[in-house]
Amino acid sequence: MKCHATNEKITSLMKILLFLFLMMTAPALGEDWPEFRGPSGQGHSTEHGLPLTWSETKNVKWKVEIPGKGWSSPAIQGDRIWLTSAMDEGKSLRAICVDRNSGALMLNVEVFRLKSSGRINGKNSHASPTPVIEGDRVYLHFGAHGTACVTQSGEIVWKTRLEYDNGQHGPGGSPVIYENMLIVSCDGQDVQFVVALDKATGKVRWKRFRTGFQAYTTPLVVKLPEGDQIISPGAFRAIAYEPRTGKEIWQVRYGDGFSNIPRPVYGNGLVYICTGFQEPALLAVRVNGRGDITKSHVAWTLKRSAPLTPSPLLIGDELYSINDNGIAACVDATSGKEHWRARVGGNHSASPIYADGRIYFLSEEGESVVIAPGKQFQPLARNQLDGQTLASMAVSGGSIFVRSQTHLYRLSN
Repeated sequence: MKCHATNEKITSLMKILLFLFLMMTAPALGEDWPEFRGPSGQGHSTEHGLPLTWSETKNVKWKVEIPGKGWSSPAIQGDRIWLTSAMDEGKSLRAICVDRNSGALMLNVEVFRLKSSGRINGKNSHASPTPVIEGDRVYLHFGAHGTACVTQSGEIVWKTRLEYDNGQHGPGGSPVIYENMLIVSCDGQDVQFVVALDKATGKVRWKRFRTGFQAYTTPLVVKLPEGDQIISPGAFRAIAYEPRTGKEIWQVRYGDGFSNIPRPVYGNGLVYICTGFQEPALLAVRVNGRGDITKSHVAWTLKRSAPLTPSPLLIGDELYSINDNGIAACVDATSGKEHWRARVGGNHSASPIYADGRIYFLSEEGESVVIAPGKQFQPLARNQLDGQTLASMAVSGGSIFVRSQTHLYRLSN
């Protein structure tokens, strides 16, 4: 009996030690940020202990120069951060891997070599779409210049080119993963389609053409009891597809809106869609429709100060946005009723994030404004880094990662 009691005590002690070990190592390991706008694709992180304030001399764990030029956001899995970059005047398109702990440059792999890089918007780069990471595979998209898969060690698994014209602005939207497929919106100046590629081979699984004009959005996967949807805004309309087949479920039209950039967000049975240039608006659309739902399923429309570039941010029953001119707003997510509107300042391309109970905005001028979520505007901090910042923030391992025009920062307490 004594031996049995001793064994129980040892087992209990081992369980306690294992629990303490997991508690101590969980913050160190951190939540991954594997794609544009994080694990949910909607700008949310479950990390805690993030810095509220920083500068070039405060709360910077490391700062490393990134070769070339690119505005892809950091994608993070474990201790590896993946970015894309363009060198040699955009003719060398590269995958770059940085060690999360030290900031050391681990890999710099040329994925595509172009004869000519083509036209580009002055604010854009030839390496703006964000990578998406899954296990040992990193999926890269450079718009019409090429799509590829590489291993975590930098070996190229497959490469393909999706035939369309980036137009005068260059590449924009990022790829997303659904089961065994990589899904990309390819809304070019000449032709527009959404395509699903086999993750293992890069071969086309399905391809759905649509009429319109150029757009630069990232699709959003919405998981519903009645069936999953992949929602892809484009010029003049947004369309929801069945992810496995590409069959159209519904579409909502919005006039002459085109060159869309923001990624949609979903919650409360509604998907929130930005309509793009010419007629900028933010629509709340019920996702339970079929066919053309323009007249039947638009819950509300917000036209005042709608963003053209930054994606919206949904937190519970409040929807937050910031437009390109630095005007932030909070509205009731179910009715569209405005709670507050405030001029944050600066010009904005990066999408805001929600982490550690705070909302972080990042301007193109390197200034971040941190606010508390809620029905009243409550600023908490303003922070300044050097250089231009158009890429969206990433969060992992108790840190915020910011990419400037020349460097990648890890910001930690």
